[in-house]
Amino acid sequence: MTIRLLLVDDQTLFREGLTTLLAAQPDLDVVGEAVNGEEALRLAAAVRPDVVLMDLRMPILDGVEATRRLHTRQPNAHVIVLTTFDEDEAVFDGLRAGAVGYLLKDASIEHLLEAIHAAARGESFLEPVVAAKVVAEFTRLSALPVMPTQPLAEPLTEREREILRLLKTELSTREMAEQLVVSVNTIKTQLKSIYDKLDVHSREEALEKARELKMI
Repeated sequence: MTIRLLLVDDQTLFREGLTTLLAAQPDLDVVGEAVNGEEALRLAAAVRPDVVLMDLRMPILDGVEATRRLHTRQPNAHVIVLTTFDEDEAVFDGLRAGAVGYLLKDASIEHLLEAIHAAARGESFLEPVVAAKVVAEFTRLSALPVMPTQPLAEPLTEREREILRLLKTELSTREMAEQLVVSVNTIKTQLKSIYDKLDVHSREEALEKARELKMI
């Protein structure tokens, strides 16, 4: 079986070098390259990749949000995060968004090929240092007492949840409006509704409350 690959990275030299390397493999087919998450989503809809190699830090739409949306729209397109960042927050954000693998850019070609084949089978593959972080976090969470989550009196709509997730990307109100193809006033109205439902008064408070409620 030939595995269809989509590469997403804003570093041209790295992306083109990776394309050349992977295209030489007899069972891999690089069907597209994207420079940001927004372009990745458009390309993925057209080329239907089996595996996506996704950078995290990119302009316009970052890799975490792109992974989250792709996981929802095309669950059979398995994402491997391929990045230079191994900070805890980056690791957990990528995995929570739906990535099945997490590799650092200095990984060996053998590890990368192993991760691609595992992802194509729907299996997970983690860089050893990343796996250690996941195990440590699981151990830490297992030791914490379980606290009951207080549901909202009025749940957020699907669009409000999407806007809440966009707050993490630090986009301006205008940029969110452009991305969702709605007016600025519409975003402002929906933000007010989100704040009212969460009983908060700012973006920072909304994100903190959403994390407490495990909404993001």
